[in-house]
Amino acid sequence: MEIILKQDVNNLGLKDDIMVVKDGYARNFLIPKGYAMMATASAKKVLAENIKQRAHKEAKIKLEAEKYAENMNGLKLTIGAKTSSTGKIFGSVNTIQIAEALQGHGFNIDRKSIRLQEDQIKEVGSYKAKIKLHREVHVEIDFDVVSE
Repeated sequence: MEIILKQDVNNLGLKDDIMVVKDGYARNFLIPKGYAMMATASAKKVLAENIKQRAHKEAKIKLEAEKYAENMNGLKLTIGAKTSSTGKIFGSVNTIQIAEALQGHGFNIDRKSIRLQEDQIKEVGSYKAKIKLHREVHVEIDFDVVSE
């Protein structure tokens, strides 16, 4: 079934993307939750017109995201965590702590746009995180986890 996404859906697509998904996924989850609508001919025409009108605004937003990414390039964060004597962290380092560290450097980033390269960070060391500023603009930052 062809659908048009009304908002970003993790592991599926971004807003206004036309996707092909299984019928049950569309009818039982995406459409009732308001995440998508069926891609009829008239809906596609409306979508095309909306995209055309938003193209100029999108270019401006992308340019701002690229400037933001340029400012973030080369940034190295240090995140403190309580650790045992062997260097194991009590708990784990997550995107919330990275977002707070970025905010301390003057970058207001939502934690949901931060992706860690490893599932869980449970030891002291150097790691990388990928930050999505825009559909097409991504920044990779390095951060160190140190013992407090």
